[in-house]
Amino acid sequence: NPFAGLVNHLRASWLSGKTRPMAYRIAQLEALGHFLDDKKQQILEATASDLGKAPFEAELSEILLCKNELHETLNNLSHWMKDEQVDRTLAMQLDSAFIRKDPYGVVLIIAPWNYPIQLFLVPLIGAIAAGNCVIIKPSEVSKKTEKLVAEALLGYLDKDCFAVVTGGVPETTRLLENKFDYIFFTGSPPVGRIVMTAAAKHLTPVTLELGGKNPCYVSDTCDVTNVARRVAWGRFFNAGQTCIAPDYLLCTVEMQDKLLPALRKAIGDFYGPNPQESPDFGRIVNDKQFQRVQRLLGSGRVAIGGQMDEAERYIAPTVLADVQPSDPIMQEEIFGPILPIVIIANMDEAIDFINSRERPLAVYAFSSNDKVVSQVLERTSSGGFCGNDTLMHVTLTSLPFGGIGNSGLGTHHGKFSFDTFSHRRGCLKRGMGREPLNGPRYPPYSQQKFGVIRATSKVTRKNDCTLL
Repeated sequence: NPFAGLVNHLRASWLSGKTRPMAYRIAQLEALGHFLDDKKQQILEATASDLGKAPFEAELSEILLCKNELHETLNNLSHWMKDEQVDRTLAMQLDSAFIRKDPYGVVLIIAPWNYPIQLFLVPLIGAIAAGNCVIIKPSEVSKKTEKLVAEALLGYLDKDCFAVVTGGVPETTRLLENKFDYIFFTGSPPVGRIVMTAAAKHLTPVTLELGGKNPCYVSDTCDVTNVARRVAWGRFFNAGQTCIAPDYLLCTVEMQDKLLPALRKAIGDFYGPNPQESPDFGRIVNDKQFQRVQRLLGSGRVAIGGQMDEAERYIAPTVLADVQPSDPIMQEEIFGPILPIVIIANMDEAIDFINSRERPLAVYAFSSNDKVVSQVLERTSSGGFCGNDTLMHVTLTSLPFGGIGNSGLGTHHGKFSFDTFSHRRGCLKRGMGREPLNGPRYPPYSQQKFGVIRATSKVTRKNDCTLL
């Protein structure tokens, strides 16, 4: 295997204990901060080349959010690393019982192309903080960013403990043949199944950050202008190539009639009369993705947008009205600047529609009535939830980010990243003396001995009254 030597080298480094001291982890994390600072302009240029990202969007999603994760981790690492003391029974009051946060070992992070810096760097921060060695596999689809990461990142990190592997499907397939101690994958559900199958051969634990069709329910009682602006921003940010973007709207026909002019105005306010000329609207990443998204435009009727330029891989911000649940656009994650509207009669029907499909990465609900938002939250299941806005829940390092079911397995961000890449090792340390206290557990057994064991070892329910 072409990568066996690399994996073995990193495992030897990890076994040496090099990555375990807090000072080492902090030094590597601070080096990531220097990478973001020094290479900021190159990151902006690479993401502009790959995805047509506006500097504002790239700096927000690829740099600022990573910096927030980094600072949150550096601010709290000493606390996160501490052993966690746990309750003890009467028999063990003189002993030490605690949870040690151990690194897994050699970790593989496979990143996608849509946020090609953020979606490898944020899990990498957690993996380094937890004391692991890491192989990073950036996406070959975002070519300029892949080249930047491959050429520049290891100038900042310890090459004995960190590596970057480039290439496409054949290289990733061979890489996955190796035994890793943890695999973190961000991408689509079909590829997630392939990764999980490869991991299962070595009994390797995984985190899968997948996608899905994120529903957005808009009730009849809401500020239509605000809804349109928040939904349009979330849908068309990064030209719709965002795993947590609102994938489709659920609303009544009356609300659709109100939303369409409001969405048209929001799109015009954001991107001007011709979004193709706007410096703030991105492009589809490659020809294959362009053709896939283009095919989805045949669903429903085009109410706003619909213009395309294949040479530029440009698809206008588009809204499709009167979309049927059976239409092609409702069968897969859109991952492009198209927003379908599906008509429902009321909130109950919207909730039933959401629950009849695979569990999404995010559920969105808009209403001026907080009870409506709470009902959608309580009666649906998803990786995350955001009421009366889109995307913003992902910006909080204090919230776990991850999917459920078809949309993923496991979480990260902030302390959740540290926890993901740490094995919680249950530990008990006892003294060598006081052997008579152990007498009741040794043969020959008797009911009297069991009575002593039960009295000193049992866990009682609170407010339980025991008559002695």
